[in-house]
Amino acid sequence: MKELVVLSGKGGTGKTSLTAAIAALARPVMLVDADVDAPNLHLVTQPCMQHSQDFVAGSEAVIDPERCIGCGQCARVCRFEAIHPGADNVDYGPLQTVDPVGCEGCGRCATRCPAGAIRMEPTTCGSWYFSTTEYGPMVHAGLLPGAENSGKLVSLVRSEARDRATETAVNLILTDGPPGIGCPVIASLSGAHLVLIVCEPSPSGVHDLRSVLTLTHHFGVPATVCINKWDLNADATQSLESELAAEGIPVAGRIRYGEAFSRAQRQGIDLIALGDVPEVAEVSAVWDHVNQMLQQNQRLPIHQ
Repeated sequence: MKELVVLSGKGGTGKTSLTAAIAALARPVMLVDADVDAPNLHLVTQPCMQHSQDFVAGSEAVIDPERCIGCGQCARVCRFEAIHPGADNVDYGPLQTVDPVGCEGCGRCATRCPAGAIRMEPTTCGSWYFSTTEYGPMVHAGLLPGAENSGKLVSLVRSEARDRATETAVNLILTDGPPGIGCPVIASLSGAHLVLIVCEPSPSGVHDLRSVLTLTHHFGVPATVCINKWDLNADATQSLESELAAEGIPVAGRIRYGEAFSRAQRQGIDLIALGDVPEVAEVSAVWDHVNQMLQQNQRLPIHQ
């Protein structure tokens, strides 16, 4: 079983559209949408949900109004200003209430409450799902607005995907990773066999590419690069390819800037389903390159 993770230094580079197109070429695959903060792979793959489960992580302070004496010590020690006076208690003064959005679950208020009126309760941060698609099974998830622990949720969906892939004898796990280089990205690439980085030939695009390459090097995961919208700046594309070649970093291919991907998005289908358009041949070439690297499973030098 091999794991391919598609990453980008920022959102909007075409990562999800490319992932869906590769899924169409490589099917059957185990699909994973690891962009749990803003998942959108389901918009193309049209999954049929088979199972859903709450994602519980972290904790939240809850004040028992029957035991609260209104002393206000909890509010004084809360660094996040998440505790405020509420309704009056006839005997003790204003009761304290917790703002669930402001509470970070550190538990300091609970340890300082002289009446033992505060308890820390587990919080539901989102949900994860197991679904079926025309490309194969799919594990995906979503955090609630403002919820945290996205890295833990990414690790959970990847673990579930591995288990399900073993059960269904699927040989490739294809992950649509989150953008950037933060905790969710680290959780999505650790232990993968190969990372496909999607970038654009612009100064900011190259900068973001370098950041992701540094991350993959740190974790020892081989990487290859796909340059999307290459024809918007052909000189920059050629310069970038030369730099990557000098560093021993393979380029999986180029994809032109056209309306095919947008048309597929509007129709809720993958690019390959459009048929005879130039972008299909370019994506197919990228997949051929990536598939060859997966079979070789070689360790490649990464830019430092």
